[in-house]
Parts: sequence; structure tokens; C-alpha cells
Amino acid sequence: GEDVKPFTPEKAKEIVMSLQQPAVFCNMAGDWPALQWNVKYLSAVLDGKTIQFRLGLKTVDLVPQFETMCSYVEATLEEFLAWSCGEPSCLSGPFSCYEYSKYWAYADYKYIARVFEDKPEIFQDVRWSDFGFPGRSGKESTLWIGSEGANTPCHLDSYGCNLVLQVQGRKKWHLFPPGDTSFLYPTRIPYEESSVFSKVNVTNPDLKRFPEFRNTTAHVVTLSPGQVLLIPRHWWHYVESVDPITVSINSWIELDADHEARVEEAITRMLVCAIKSAENPSDGDLWLNPTEVEVTSHEINLQYLNEAVSAYFRCQKASVSEQAHPSSTAAEQRTSASCKKRKREADCEPEGSRLSTHKLGFSVFKAEKSQEIPFGPHLIQVLPQSQETSLIGAAAVKSDGGALLHENKGGHFGKLHCTRTQLVTSNDCEMPAHEVDADGNPNSSQTALSTNDLLDCLVNPRVISLVARLLLERTRV
Repeated sequence: GEDVKPFTPEKAKEIVMSLQQPAVFCNMAGDWPALQWNVKYLSAVLDGKTIQFRLGLKTVDLVPQFETMCSYVEATLEEFLAWSCGEPSCLSGPFSCYEYSKYWAYADYKYIARVFEDKPEIFQDVRWSDFGFPGRSGKESTLWIGSEGANTPCHLDSYGCNLVLQVQGRKKWHLFPPGDTSFLYPTRIPYEESSVFSKVNVTNPDLKRFPEFRNTTAHVVTLSPGQVLLIPRHWWHYVESVDPITVSINSWIELDADHEARVEEAITRMLVCAIKSAENPSDGDLWLNPTEVEVTSHEINLQYLNEAVSAYFRCQKASVSEQAHPSSTAAEQRTSASCKKRKREADCEPEGSRLSTHKLGFSVFKAEKSQEIPFGPHLIQVLPQSQETSLIGAAAVKSDGGALLHENKGGHFGKLHCTRTQLVTSNDCEMPAHEVDADGNPNSSQTALSTNDLLDCLVNPRVISLVARLLLERTRV
């Protein structure tokens, strides 16, 4: 009667490291103690400890609700639970200014290692070793607790791939492939190291400002408790809680490609900080995401760039040496702590520098290309949306290749409501309606390019990738 998982750790790791499209693992975490981590349980474990919640409006707008636009409160999980249940005690608590019907709350990016630093035994409740990553537990994971409507703006992560366990409630994921990057209008404002945001509100896009969004291919799935979602490298994702309370746990899996990505991030940081710091502070442009510690100096950013380049070449040298002298332990190299969002945790930074070089041990595991991905009831492929299926709603369709999962909500783009009196908003300026022509476009005679317009072009992922390669070629000589 022993519960046998559908995939061995070795096979699960092969899938994670080789699959280039999102998929949902089923029946892989049913025996994890972490599945007991509902908000009531976590509230008892934390015993009155406060954590920060981000609060946003539930109203639907044509622009994303970035973290710079949100409010923040410190509260206990008990207070959060009471607020989400509409209890009268919330009239005087930290959520007293935020009506539940109008706001959502999100305790996001909470590193389990810090939240439960005085209860390290709880780390073992999370068992990523079942996916082929021995020793990886809650200590290398992040906790997310939200109310209905809580969301993360559409973005891609510069580093690694992502495994997400749903614990309580359901979350809806809108995923877009890396090839859709230009259609999603990437921006680094607000700036957050390792996150590239989209200017588009993907659930209610402004197609006048962002017409190329029509060319995107959305993959939509609602993740239920016990399921684990794989988000491959550089897949865009917008995530929203659809139930009154949701709890998720994720871990970013390091990849060899992260070494070059780190160089790209160092270049981006240097350019964004240099240009935005030169602006008049009185402009009031909240360009630095609240998750960033501070605006780092040009000297520190240059140091980080040099360290990132050095780390890249050390990795290249180690890889060549490993090929010449293979080691039985090399395939299991991994990090002792995932610093995906390193600026959120000061512990992830080396002494003497505000910026870490992410000196991580990377797996050199190579998946066997010859073996096909075993899609089926235990590994569900997340299908793209299509015109043909947009009116069907949620469906799980089986074929000879196994189970296919897709979900659609009404139309592909949602309904747009625009009036001639609305403001046309860019990152750091507002344009009154009289400066908009009959087609809803800015009058050329009135248009003035902003610093953010320049940055959107200058630090576009394609441009930065080219600059990084040129820089590495120069350094290699």
C-alpha cells in the first residue's frame, strides 16, 4: 500500500531540465507535510509574528498594477485571516483602511528561511528532492500568501526555471513563450534585478497602445492544491489568486545559462541606475521597485559587472575541465540557498559588497534527448489558447499523447472600455485628451520622449543580450 510516485527523482529532473513548455505535475507531492500549510496552520506556527503585505485595488485597469503603485502594511496572519473573512475586529487593525471588497492583499516573495528562521525543522516539510534535487527543501524556497485577486504583474525571470507547489486555494496562470517578448512590450521600469516586466495588462490589454499584443500566444492554467507547475526559463507569467485565500511555495532551479544572464543583468543595472539617477529627484518617478534595497552607485555596479564576467569565465573553464575529467559528483552540484531575488535578502550578499556575484554551484545534468516527455494523467501539458477553444471554458482533453490542459475565459483579449476624456499614460508622464488625435495616438507635434522611453529601447532584452556577448568577446581576447 505504499504510495508510489509516477516519476522517479531522476526522471522528474530530466523533465524539469529539458522541457521547454509549461506543464503540471500531478501526484508528486501528495505526501509532503507542506500541503498542511494553510493560513490557519501557518498562523499558529508563526504565533503572532508580523509579515509585510502588499495591497492593491481590485478594479480592472488598462495598465498593470505594479508594486510601486501598491500600499504596504505589517500584519500577522491571524489579522489577515480575520480581514479576508470580514470580521469586525479588522476595523481597528492594520487592514482597517482597506475594504476587503475593494482591495486584495499579498504576502509575496517571503523566503521561508527567514520567515521561519527560529523553526528550521519546518524546512523539511518541502521536499524538492522528489524532483531530483537532493537536499533542496523549504530553506531554498519562497512562500506566497494572498487573498482573492492578489496578483503578480506579467514578467519574466532572468534566471533559472521555476517549480511552484500549490498548497491552499487556486491560482490562475497566464503564460507566454519567450518568443512573445517583443509583443509584450518589455520594460525595466519599475526596475527590479532579474525581473523584466511587461507594460501590458494581459487580462485587459490596451490594444491601441500595444497592438502587437494581438500576436501573443497565451497558455492559461488554474493550479489546484497538490499540483506542481513547471515554468521553463524565460517564460512570461501573470499570476492571480482566484480563491478567497491562496498559499503557494516555489523554488527557482539554477541553470548553466544563468551565468550569461547575470552579466546581462549587471549591464542593465548599471545603465538603469546611471540614467535614472541623473534625473531630477523632484520628478517623483517611482522607478525603483520596493523590493530593491537601494540605488547602488556606479562604482558598485561596475564592480558587480566585473565580478559577473569573471564568474562567467570561471564557469566556462570549469565546464571544459569537467568534460576532460568527468566527476561522479558534478551532476549533483547545486546551491545551498536560492538567491533568485537576492536583493530581498541581505543574507544572500557577500560581505563587503551590496551586490552578490551569485557564486552558485550549477548542475551540469544533461537530459537524454532521445526519450520523449511522458505526457499523461501525471504530467499535464499546458496548451495555448486559440480562437477555436476560447468559448469552451476550462477543459482537460485527452489524446494519444496523454492529457492536455487548457483554459480560456470568454474572449482572447477581454473587453476594452475607452473614452475620449481618458488620460493616455506612459511610465512617467500623463497626456491629456486634447493631445490625442482622432485615432487615439499622441499628436506628433506634442510628443516628447522620456527617459523611460529611451531605457525601454536601450535595455531591451535583445539589445542587452547583444551587448553582453560583445563585452564577453572583448574580455576573452
